[in-house]
Amino acid sequence: MDTMVITVRTGGRPVVCDITREAERFAEGRGDGLLHVFVPHATAGLAVIETGAGSDDDLLTAIDDLLPAEDKWRHRHGSRGHGRDHVLPAWIPPYATLPVIDGRIALGTWQSICLVDPNGDNPERQVRFSFLRG
Repeated sequence: MDTMVITVRTGGRPVVCDITREAERFAEGRGDGLLHVFVPHATAGLAVIETGAGSDDDLLTAIDDLLPAEDKWRHRHGSRGHGRDHVLPAWIPPYATLPVIDGRIALGTWQSICLVDPNGDNPERQVRFSFLRG
C-alpha cells in the first residue's frame, strides 16, 4: 500500500478546502485500485461535493444550522461552540474511499474531494492519501 501525508493550511475560520488536485497527483500513474483519504483529526471531515458556485458556503451554512456554535455543548474547551466541532465527524466522516481507474480518480463531472474544517482553533490539518491496488 502506498501512502502520502499532506498538510493543509485552513487558517483561523471555518473552511471547505478542495484537495482534489493533491489527490489526483497522488493517484496519477498508479493503475486501478482505491484511493482512501483520511483526516486524523477529531474536528474535521471529508466530503465529496461540488465546489464553487456557492456550494462551499452552503455546506458551512448547513453545518451552522444543524450544529450551531453555541455554548450549549458539554464539550467546552476551545473557542465558543467548539463542542459542535467534535460532533461534526458523525455527519461528515473523516474518511472517503474512491475508485481509481487507470490512474485517474473516478469522480463525477462536478465532484471534488474537500476537507471540511469548522474549527478555527487549528490552522493546519494533515490529510493521508492511501492507495490500495486492485
